[in-house]
Amino acid sequence: MPLSVVILAAGQGKRMKSDLPKVLQPVAGRPLLQHVIDAARELSASDIHVVYGHGGERVRETFAAEKVTWALQAEQLGTGHAVQQAMPAVPDDHLVLILFGDVPLVQADTMQRLVEAAAGGEALGVLSVRMQDPTGYGRIVRDRAGTVARIVEHKDANQKERAIDEVNTGLMAASARRMREWLAQLRNDNAQGEYYLTDVVVLAAKAGLKVNVIPADSEDEVLGVNDKVQLAEVESIYRKRRATELMLQGVTLVDPARFDARGPVTVGRDVHIDVNVVLEGKVSLGNRVRIGPNVLIRDSVIDDDAEIHANCVLDKARVGARAVVGPYARLRPHAVLHEEVHVGNFVEVKKSELHRGAKANHLTYLGDATVGEKVNVGAGTITCNYDGVNKFRTEIGAGAFIGSGSMLVAPVKIGAGATIGAGSTITKDAPDDKLTLERSKQLTLDGWKRPVKQSKG
Repeated sequence: MPLSVVILAAGQGKRMKSDLPKVLQPVAGRPLLQHVIDAARELSASDIHVVYGHGGERVRETFAAEKVTWALQAEQLGTGHAVQQAMPAVPDDHLVLILFGDVPLVQADTMQRLVEAAAGGEALGVLSVRMQDPTGYGRIVRDRAGTVARIVEHKDANQKERAIDEVNTGLMAASARRMREWLAQLRNDNAQGEYYLTDVVVLAAKAGLKVNVIPADSEDEVLGVNDKVQLAEVESIYRKRRATELMLQGVTLVDPARFDARGPVTVGRDVHIDVNVVLEGKVSLGNRVRIGPNVLIRDSVIDDDAEIHANCVLDKARVGARAVVGPYARLRPHAVLHEEVHVGNFVEVKKSELHRGAKANHLTYLGDATVGEKVNVGAGTITCNYDGVNKFRTEIGAGAFIGSGSMLVAPVKIGAGATIGAGSTITKDAPDDKLTLERSKQLTLDGWKRPVKQSKG
């Protein structure tokens, strides 16, 4: 049976005390809603519907690239009312899975179990969890036979019902046709004056449908986010989950509590990661890669046996096998280091390619440059690539030696095997295998005196 997913994302999030809509609050560098959409996509749903509300235009703008159908809930009249706004676009012959945009940790396999619990539309699937402190959650009330009779919201529950620790998560799956019929029968005669989605449980039972309750794997998986405290809690759980996944793949994390993966990570064997490392976006780490402390790597590929030393930043970069980076190096977008390249202390590389065995070990800026094999770039070298309007390239041939403190004013070519004398400002091409230098005459002035501070009186 085709599947439609409805994600409720209309909540105002007043307790966040933020101008940013609640479902746009970040977890692992991505909005809460993005996590839910990504998990839903793993189910191969026919379509995804997002119900938005107050301030929702910002939500729509944020997800403009996503293929989703938007439904506006102009008034906040409860979860049942919210689902109603999406149902006109959901075909009768579909199953409908209902998710929440502020519950980001539910995994795709749990969603799949919930869909299967709907039994092809012949049952209502409900996701539950047992909580040590169920305050604020709707309780699942069962009859003496253990069959689900109804769900009672916390504010409407009596003392006996509040003692129940099995709670409703709000996630459901059912026939779209039947869900539409049940939603039309909802009433708002309750403590909050709202149309509760949970009331469809009673309606399903009255219609003779079985209510299949599926337990979540853990309380953590179904935590909702209503304030910054809960946001931080979810962030911590997500971080721990990702660390565990990587360790089970063989990665050594010196301290899992001080590691943060904020996107898809692929790893080889025997990867070693020190403390306070952040991986953002899509990151690939080859075999035996070693990453030192306090490193940020974003959307980058690091090949076998490469070493990234402490306090480096890599952004959209490629690091070849056995290359060494840092400490305190920065690789900006489109930096490509081939095999056995060394980029050391306080070296910045931007839109440049360094070929096998090239070295820039100290205090250097390489921007818009091609650096040949086994080039040695001395400390304090700068490729002057920008004239204030346009960018120009610098080409350095294989085996060249660039003396310390050199300025290479692009566009310029340094020949293979060339040597550039320290302290030179090179504005013209330098030939192969020759020494090229540019220096003004050194002068010592007799009779010169150091200035003396003038009296203000």
